[in-house]
Amino acid sequence: MTTFNFQRFIFFSAVLPTLILVLTACESKPNQGGMQRPPSPVTVSKVQPRDAEQVHAYAGRVYGSREVDVRARVQGILQQRLFQEGEEVKQGDILFQIDPEPFQVALDAAKANHRTATATLNQAEREWRRTSKLYEQNAVSQREYDNARSTFELAQANQSLSQVRVAQAQLELSYTRVEAPVNGITSLEAISEGNLVERGTLLTSMVQLDPIHVRFSLPEADAALRRATIAAANSATNNNPVSLLTADESANPLNGEIDFTASTIDQLTGTVAARAVFPNPAKRLVPGQFVRVQVLLQSFHNSILIPETAVVQGPQGPSVFVIVDNNAQFRPITLGPVTVSGQVVLDGLTAEDLVVINGQVSLYPGAQVHIVAGQEE
Repeated sequence: MTTFNFQRFIFFSAVLPTLILVLTACESKPNQGGMQRPPSPVTVSKVQPRDAEQVHAYAGRVYGSREVDVRARVQGILQQRLFQEGEEVKQGDILFQIDPEPFQVALDAAKANHRTATATLNQAEREWRRTSKLYEQNAVSQREYDNARSTFELAQANQSLSQVRVAQAQLELSYTRVEAPVNGITSLEAISEGNLVERGTLLTSMVQLDPIHVRFSLPEADAALRRATIAAANSATNNNPVSLLTADESANPLNGEIDFTASTIDQLTGTVAARAVFPNPAKRLVPGQFVRVQVLLQSFHNSILIPETAVVQGPQGPSVFVIVDNNAQFRPITLGPVTVSGQVVLDGLTAEDLVVINGQVSLYPGAQVHIVAGQEE
């Protein structure tokens, strides 16, 4: 029994390859007789050079353009708060009133001292003039002449000092009215009426919301690319525009400009700090808010752009199928960055090329195609 099975195995092993060759030959004859694979339907796009921009979005945080601590500049009793906490105030509006009476008394005393010093100066001046005339007539001694001159000069100095003290007293009296240093939104009061405040005591804080600042970070490579673009344009002011989207992805982004880029790279994160300024008249943005900043990194003029879906990976790297005389050609390309208008192609394509953007799966080099749809890029 074992011998019989072994013989049958040898028989089929010898015959099976021959049967396969015969069947294959029979199956291939109809194809050799003229039956060919039908042309593959494809969608193409005609390449046309055009301009494009590479724009990247970065996460940022909103800050007030000016954040100010309002502090007392003189010591006294806080009499009154003259604003509603959290409301918007204008620069120069009075926020607090410190008891002005002691400062008014000090001002009156300084003015009185100034009048006394002025009268003393006038008297010394008259004495100096008389003594000078008598000295010219040799009627007084050199000592009397020098004394009169010294008295006059000392009176001048005292009068000037008294004038400075009047100005100082007036200034301190004005400091009893605590004014808003900027336009902005006030916070809660830090100390209530009736308390004694020292010089430098924090009274409240203010944040200016228009314009508004947004701080964000650029990756090292993007920062270098942006600097190169600005240098090539030879004008920093025309290459700083940015737009901003809030978390709700508003259809109407705010437009602003970058006013600061750090000259060093953060060693921990490998990023470059940057700041952008945006107008904020409607107060849409508030400090602490997270936003997305869209930055123009570089611009392309008369560049070849294709849809990203047209790119396939071939033996030589990124490639596309190009249609020539209804036949597909496999063409390697050199890719640039992806822009809002499509994929930039640095080398491998020329204007008027027909690039397959749909239907590449069934294609191979030399395959016949049927263009079912086309568009101009």
